[in-house]
Amino acid sequence: MLGFLDAAVSVAYHIVIVLAHVLVPLTGGLATAAAIVAFTAGIRLLLVPLSYYALRGQAKQARLAPQVAELRRRHARHPDRLQRELAELYQREGGLLAGCLPLLLQLPFFTVMYRLFRSGSVAGHPNALLSHDLLGAPLGAHWLGGPGPASGQGLVFLALFALIAAVGWASARAARRGQPATSQVPADAASRVTAALATVLPYLTVAIAAFVPLAAGLYLLTTTAWTLAERSVLRRRAVRPAAPGSAPAGIARLDA
Repeated sequence: MLGFLDAAVSVAYHIVIVLAHVLVPLTGGLATAAAIVAFTAGIRLLLVPLSYYALRGQAKQARLAPQVAELRRRHARHPDRLQRELAELYQREGGLLAGCLPLLLQLPFFTVMYRLFRSGSVAGHPNALLSHDLLGAPLGAHWLGGPGPASGQGLVFLALFALIAAVGWASARAARRGQPATSQVPADAASRVTAALATVLPYLTVAIAAFVPLAAGLYLLTTTAWTLAERSVLRRRAVRPAAPGSAPAGIARLDA
């Protein structure tokens, strides 16, 4: 697995180098930073089908939430019966792996990109991407290293953190809006944990960006902003309102 990732990182590295050379006439000294953004966006564009099916899986979970809550209420004193009923429900609905599998399939791509933009060397050679700069801040620099967080380089990082935080706030807000509107359905422990993670995780990206090279921070900003825009577009285009009597109001119908 690691050998596959190393080879993929090497391929991705050469693609970004080529992109940087192509973008020099348009972006000048910002060519490498622009190439990182373009490469990240290009990979995310290729992964759109997986993101769509992941949203379908999440919509299926939302649609089943009232039934799951009712089963938990009805069989609260009989855990064995509850597990059988839940297993039968998930089996009838084709299981919930369809919602998790697209997310798992995306992980190798994200791992390759993250390693590319934070590794000091690629295929045994220095990572030339990190030798370039963004507005005077080296792409291989860390926020707490070099001149320090209060320097001109530190200000570039602070601007990056502010943008990531803004995207995180918008993502958390969108996640809250995307939750089912069926207030009569009590949330179980798993649902509460999922909701809490959806609120907190976008902001953790800021903490991660504070300890990785600027190039990796730029990748994190691009991919989180893409995720926010992608979910907004896919929900508008793919989510269908439930037909009267077919499902509780506010629950997405992506599995039609």
